[in-house]
Amino acid sequence: MHYKIFSLIRRSIQICLPAAAVLLLLLSSQGCANVRVNTMADETDPLREFVLEQGEGRGKVLIIPLRGFISDMPEFGLLRTKPSMVQEFMSQLRFAENDKNIKTILLVVNSPGGTTTGSDIIYHEIEGFKKKHGTKIVVCMMDIATSGGYYVSLPADCIYAHPTTLTGSIGVVFFQPKLQGLMGKIGIDMAVTKSGAEKDMGSPFRQSTEQENKIFQGVIDQLAAQFLTKLRSNRKISEENIKAISSARVYLADDALKLGMIDKIGYLKDAIAESGRMAGLGERPNVIVYRRMEYPNDNIYNTSVNKFEGSGKLLDLGVLNSVTNMTPGFYYLWTPGAGLE
Repeated sequence: MHYKIFSLIRRSIQICLPAAAVLLLLLSSQGCANVRVNTMADETDPLREFVLEQGEGRGKVLIIPLRGFISDMPEFGLLRTKPSMVQEFMSQLRFAENDKNIKTILLVVNSPGGTTTGSDIIYHEIEGFKKKHGTKIVVCMMDIATSGGYYVSLPADCIYAHPTTLTGSIGVVFFQPKLQGLMGKIGIDMAVTKSGAEKDMGSPFRQSTEQENKIFQGVIDQLAAQFLTKLRSNRKISEENIKAISSARVYLADDALKLGMIDKIGYLKDAIAESGRMAGLGERPNVIVYRRMEYPNDNIYNTSVNKFEGSGKLLDLGVLNSVTNMTPGFYYLWTPGAGLE
């Protein structure tokens, strides 16, 4: 019932918005001065290229932001559905394939991580794009690039971090909600008939057995080993430092640089200059971005793709929005940063 109501509201708004635009156009044609109509693009509009900084020659540096919780699940709001990070990232990567003048992709990462599968998909696609097109990949870390946020940065040819960046948390966390205490208080029980001893392992309605905990730990260890394997294959880090990093703690940029987790400490402008140098474009390359609509006074720090990004929630709960949307499962995630939007 609620879904039908929300669908009706959304449909009504979609009908009203074009009508309002027509009304404004009619008013402007009747001599009303200073009437400006802004079309409000959303994810259904095509990506377009916008130049953020004009350089020399034809070579380009494309900035792609990776911001927030990494997942292949869309975010459902009151009036609209926002594409997942994986979907939005792939849209931009596929669009970039048609432009042979893009010599470097600069990933601006500001993420605490996310699902193991979402993080691995983005890693795989970056690696494949790099091999197929010979494009240089540079990462510039912002506030945080932890766990999955660091995982997706590993294929880069050069990793920059701001002096205040927090990175690391290289490991896996498993979320397993338990409801039996609450159910006991309200007098509800759950009867389960199953075909095998571990068929309902991880059930929120009972405590896990010792055997089940061992199985879950085995999965966690395998996923963590996969993370460390990719770390070893992409970064020249000593086994002594690998051991320290595998504790899954977080590091500020200075410590991350000493451990070999990043290449340089600097700012976004420095990462852009590095992107130009690596591709032979000089230190002032053409810098572009893909958006669905034009922004006045656009600049390299604007991470939005469309006007509706970040809107559409009835109530913004901050960190709880990300936490409450998580399903039980395995995550490359630094949980204190899960509310980053």
